[in-house]
Amino acid sequence: MDAVVTGNLPSDHPPLRPRDRNRRGEPPMRHARLHSRHPFATVAKWLAAVVTVAAVSAASVAAFAIYDTVSSIKPGIHLAALPGTKVQEVPDIGAIEGGVNLLLVGTDTRTGQAGVAKSDLAGSSGAGNNDVTMLMHISADHTNAVVVSIPRDLIVPVPACGDRPGASQVMFNSTLARGGLSCTVLTVEKMTGVNIPYAAEISFDGVVGMSNAVGGVPVCVATPVNDRFDGLNLAAGEHVIQGATALAFVRSRHGVGDGSDLGRISNQQVFLSSLMRKVTSEGVLSNPITLYSLAKAAVANMQLSEGLTRPTNLVAIALALKGIGLGNMVFLQYPAISDPANPNRVVPQTSSALVLNAALRNDQPVALTGKTGRAAVLDPTSQPAVPGSTATPSPSTSGAATPAPSAVALPSDISGQTASQQTCTKGNN
Repeated sequence: MDAVVTGNLPSDHPPLRPRDRNRRGEPPMRHARLHSRHPFATVAKWLAAVVTVAAVSAASVAAFAIYDTVSSIKPGIHLAALPGTKVQEVPDIGAIEGGVNLLLVGTDTRTGQAGVAKSDLAGSSGAGNNDVTMLMHISADHTNAVVVSIPRDLIVPVPACGDRPGASQVMFNSTLARGGLSCTVLTVEKMTGVNIPYAAEISFDGVVGMSNAVGGVPVCVATPVNDRFDGLNLAAGEHVIQGATALAFVRSRHGVGDGSDLGRISNQQVFLSSLMRKVTSEGVLSNPITLYSLAKAAVANMQLSEGLTRPTNLVAIALALKGIGLGNMVFLQYPAISDPANPNRVVPQTSSALVLNAALRNDQPVALTGKTGRAAVLDPTSQPAVPGSTATPSPSTSGAATPAPSAVALPSDISGQTASQQTCTKGNN
């Protein structure tokens, strides 16, 4: 390490309010939420974690960035999880022990979203719909990760959520409005049999802020993308997108693939895999200013479950991802087929879902054997990937790849890609 940052308060920092500390000089009481007016004990611990990740050249700037990030975290959402769900206590420094299951939900609400065009404000309000839902599983040995995108139009059974009774035929993207983040978590747990102790809900403005924080995300467009609904017009070729353009890109449905939600999922995988490549190749994780800009953009536009409101927990989960090679990070779509009763909806492909669900529950790495999604094609200028391999290229001079041990070969109807595969978006022409 080149520098160490301490947790002392700046001399010009306003004094803490008297009600937030014991007037008799006793240690302050611990609280469950981070909206305490006395956050600097937590900040000091987080600073210790920070210096293990990257050297900070400007201590005062970094200290402010950390405080600014911590103060942006909103109160935690209590997850009414299934019996047996337990949030793992994690250490203040170092990667979380064991595996991680985290659900990321993107709401389509327009309420309070500065980054959404005025013409688009007639959409969902309040909690909104969970039009993007991704289950991330990090293996217990921190060697591989799987991100499963769940189609919004999937018809699934939903358990009882709050005062709402369960139902056997519900469109998946209605679960957030039906019973909040907990209802979406409960539904995915019921679908997969996977215990999910952590969850986060992100808004449109979060996508805008995060793409800006990394200086834009490079994307490849194989054929022109034109979506009049989202105002997106991209010619074939390479583009670096951020802000409103990045938001329109990940939201686009009519402009990519076959115009379906399944096409949109694969388009989002093009974006996410490129984002991961940029973060790992351009030193984002070793640049404290960029790192905290990214963190602040995320937490300022997120509602986190209670298990994530401690910054040390977020750091511990991030550190679990740090050593995973891009070839061992797999993005895939939950297997689905057209609903015989409604061609505009989809239902789980049961046999393929059973294979995927078992691999997630058993903490086994997976290998894709199928194609990229409906809106994604392999970049013809990139080196071809080994079919079905989740291997990470070796840094040795031979360039050999080491196959993931005991990987489960997924059925060929499960589409997706690894983060190492460079793909291009195919327009809906």
